Amino acid sequence: MAITEAYTGTAAISATEFSAPNNTTYSAASVIAVAGVYQVFLDVNDLALADNLRIRIYEKCRSGDTVRVISESFILGTGITTWVSPSLVLMNGWDVTFYASAGTVTVLWSIRKVA
Repeated sequence: MAITEAYTGTAAISATEFSAPNNTTYSAASVIAVAGVYQVFLDVNDLALADNLRIRIYEKCRSGDTVRVISESFILGTGITTWVSPSLVLMNGWDVTFYASAGTVTVLWSIRKVA
């Protein structure tokens, strides 16, 4: 089994929910349907003391279902420079999003896939 970097990028995250794999504003109509075991790595070294970053992972329970939040994490202020998700089995319609409710945060991300 090989591990690949399926999606990667950098963005200035603010008060609009941003989809990492789509590299644009989040839309439930634009979820990813490529099945696999994925893990998200973030470099959030840009966080300032007053910044607040929300990370959401979405997935559908079954292919015809509605996309729902399956994991949500928050990083508040400084102190954390790297964030890593657990490995997740995703397949029916998934996304990884970022949202900064305070401040603008530059996030570098890598979404890795077991191939």
